[in-house]
Amino acid sequence: MNRAPLPSDPPEAAPPIRVMVVDDSVMVRGLVVRWLTDAGSDLQVVASHANGRLATDDVQKTQPDVVVLDLEMPGMDGLTALPLFLERRPGVAVLVASALTRRGAEVSLKALTLGAADYLPKPDASQGPAAAEAFKRELVTKVRSLGARRRNRGSMPRPPIGQVAPAPVAERAVAAQPAPAIRKVRPDEKLRPYSMTPPTILAIGSSTGGPQALTRVFTDIGPAIGNVPVVIVQHMPATFTAILAEHMARASGRPAREGTDGEPLLPGHIYVAPGGFHMLVARSGKEVVLRINDGPPENFCKPAVDPLFRSVSEVFGAGTLAAVLTGMGSDGAIGARLISAAGGSVIAQDEESSVVWGMPGAVVAAGACADILPIGDIGRKITRILTGGRA
Repeated sequence: MNRAPLPSDPPEAAPPIRVMVVDDSVMVRGLVVRWLTDAGSDLQVVASHANGRLATDDVQKTQPDVVVLDLEMPGMDGLTALPLFLERRPGVAVLVASALTRRGAEVSLKALTLGAADYLPKPDASQGPAAAEAFKRELVTKVRSLGARRRNRGSMPRPPIGQVAPAPVAERAVAAQPAPAIRKVRPDEKLRPYSMTPPTILAIGSSTGGPQALTRVFTDIGPAIGNVPVVIVQHMPATFTAILAEHMARASGRPAREGTDGEPLLPGHIYVAPGGFHMLVARSGKEVVLRINDGPPENFCKPAVDPLFRSVSEVFGAGTLAAVLTGMGSDGAIGARLISAAGGSVIAQDEESSVVWGMPGAVVAAGACADILPIGDIGRKITRILTGGRA
């Protein structure tokens, strides 16, 4: 007869995160399986397949929590297989992998719009052992994070599907924006008052799940950002950030590009930190310009959100409006605290709508937020503030 558990009993170990690996390369497939297997008993590779057709036929039987999916394969490629995974195994977290090329970046971002949870650029063989080791660390970290997230919530948040065709800015009404829903704040979440100073810059930081979240926000705020510059740090490698800027331009109907050193910030323009470099703002005479530097990584990231937020707090002070969206780790928390201390306002994405509530959760824990909102309300809130409405 089984006895009831006592308070002194050790907690039962959580079942391992179940992983499927899909890649047409025997060598890559073998390496990924070995790395995940050797990472610890919390990860269990339950299947590996050479193409999307074999994998999607097997997903209901093996029931993975996370699928590591190569995008370019013969037979059935990753983009074709992706919606089948999501249909046959609702809530599965799909981590897509692609080459570190423009084509790879375009396909990866397309996969994110179709419901992939995150992406993982494959290192080039010429980059040597250090790049392979970095890929291994990122692979294991992301699989653990996405798997734990799925276990905790049962399913991943689904981003809006498909690309948003930009309408001319003048044709998209701003005044008709509905008020964001009021979210009840937990007792442990201390919110700061919004700044009374009209915003003169919008700064945004994001990581895992960020491209989907950014697309949603910029679709909403495009008509409202005509009077302020917008600066973005999304944790991404070079090439990927250039493609991301193109996506932001389409979503917002505004000019968007990777930032370059020394260029002045212009209202209504969107600047994305280039992969592999930090992006800051600085005063140069009567202008505010971008500074791109090759300093060491911060919070294991480059570009990182904290350097941008630090510089924004120093230059724009109480005129800063910032948002920290879904992402792994704690990058942005220190910078958000500095923005708040300077009198600016910081919005954090809420846990339920985040793919990973690391970065926004760290900002909440730091007590730096004026608001904690679901992704569907962040754009509407920013629009209200930028167009003179009450926060």
